[in-house]
Amino acid sequence: MQKETANYFLFHATEFPGAMVSVTDVTVTPDLAEARLYVSIFPADKRKGTLALINQKNKDIRYAIGKEMRHQLRIIPALNFMLDESLDRAERINELLEKAKRPHSTDPQPPTEDQQ
Repeated sequence: MQKETANYFLFHATEFPGAMVSVTDVTVTPDLAEARLYVSIFPADKRKGTLALINQKNKDIRYAIGKEMRHQLRIIPALNFMLDESLDRAERINELLEKAKRPHSTDPQPPTEDQQ
């Protein structure tokens, strides 16, 4: 399902102007009634608008996936698109680690010649 959804976004990229959509993860309930699709949207300033557009096209996306997977799945689950923020969290952690590695500006400085 992840591959088919990613293909949909690839072949229908013009429907999401100025944004690149990647499907990062898919979880499906055991009864196949519902699927949670995590999407990453680049650039960051277009995330909310693009996610709203994806949710508007939810039925079209589900229909397209159903056509592709009709021989593999008996039931095509209801699609719930969620914004994947794991990359943002990883970037924030990296920033904090880099900041922790840098010398602190509050460390005592050796006196300059003028101060002696």
